[in-house]
Amino acid sequence: MNSDLINCRNLTKIYGAKKALDHVDLSVGRGRIVGLLGPNGSGKTTFIKLLCGLLQPTFGSLEVDGHAPGIHTKSLISYLPDRMYFADWMKISDLTEFFADFYADFDQTKAKEMFAALGIGSQDRIKTMSKGTKEKAQLALIMSRKAELYLLDEPIGGVDPAARDFILNTILNNYSENSTVLLSTHLISDIEEVLDEVIFLKNGRVLCHDTVESIREKEGKPLDQFFREIFVYSA
Repeated sequence: MNSDLINCRNLTKIYGAKKALDHVDLSVGRGRIVGLLGPNGSGKTTFIKLLCGLLQPTFGSLEVDGHAPGIHTKSLISYLPDRMYFADWMKISDLTEFFADFYADFDQTKAKEMFAALGIGSQDRIKTMSKGTKEKAQLALIMSRKAELYLLDEPIGGVDPAARDFILNTILNNYSENSTVLLSTHLISDIEEVLDEVIFLKNGRVLCHDTVESIREKEGKPLDQFFREIFVYSA
């Protein structure tokens, strides 16, 4: 087992004339909750899709558990995209069976317990759910896998504060000490208290990668305030 779960060197992704990621060097360890933070268009989703193997780097290297994204890494990663990809006609029971068939590490009992806690029935259809309930249902499925790396792309975007609290508590209570959660968002104040470390991205470049504790000690201010200042000064 590699000590670092994620390693990338000189990682670059170019779309036409735009560099979505620009010479990114990063190492991320295990047992961490990491905020991938930055304004819209900063490269967060591109980085997550590269980790998933949904995109290929233009150049540079990227490894998860010592392997380039591929069959091995897909078995380690549980991915929550920024948009729900399930069909509206599907019921919770359909989704549970789909995940059980597709992922060997899916824990059906855990998923059913989480759905029960949410008040979501096995026969409930996606099309009847509110946006917040859809987000929570999808997260319950993703966090019911025994993954090593959870990639959560904007899991709290567009939901009400109560739903955000549930989502953050779900993340905190359902990952193991050897797993890492990489959580992408621009809503810093909502997630600051759950993060171990942060990666600030702007225009595809890493502006800062440090622990939350170190930032607070060095800067003497909350993470949200530091985030606002660093992006103003780097504009």
